[in-house]
Amino acid sequence: MADRDKPSPRISSDTQPFWDGCRQGELLYQLCRGCGRVQFYPRALCAGCGATSLEWRRSSGVGSIHTVTVVYRAPSPAFRGDVPYAIALVDLDEGYRMMANVLGPDPESLTIGDRVRVVFETRGDLVLPVVPASQLEGLKDDTPVEFTLTMRKDQLVVSELKKRTVK
Repeated sequence: MADRDKPSPRISSDTQPFWDGCRQGELLYQLCRGCGRVQFYPRALCAGCGATSLEWRRSSGVGSIHTVTVVYRAPSPAFRGDVPYAIALVDLDEGYRMMANVLGPDPESLTIGDRVRVVFETRGDLVLPVVPASQLEGLKDDTPVEFTLTMRKDQLVVSELKKRTVK
């Protein structure tokens, strides 16, 4: 089955800036100007104080794996061609946690605590934040990353992920 058979996120006026950022290769999160709380997933109100004075911020996309699980049994026929695949909770350096699919041929390669950088995958009309199945030792926010993108089963796959030395 094609990606169009998989469930898609519901885009609303509250989440539209997040999805626009993804299309431009930027991971966005919200910061409450009232209480200073960082929040993700996007919403209309601060989850801490209920204020509406939320500001969008650009994330470095760098974080650590909080937990990861490998799925061996597809939850629906739409995912049958993807198994095994992994899903991770990533603690981003800005102070929020997000769930992301793990890309790559070895879904069991990530472990708790591994440093990762979010990349983006195009699925039909959507661009989704995902995590490559490679850890990046000592990754800092300003470390450039090189990777190769290839198409496999109508999915964009990240491979040959490595840090680049800046002179």
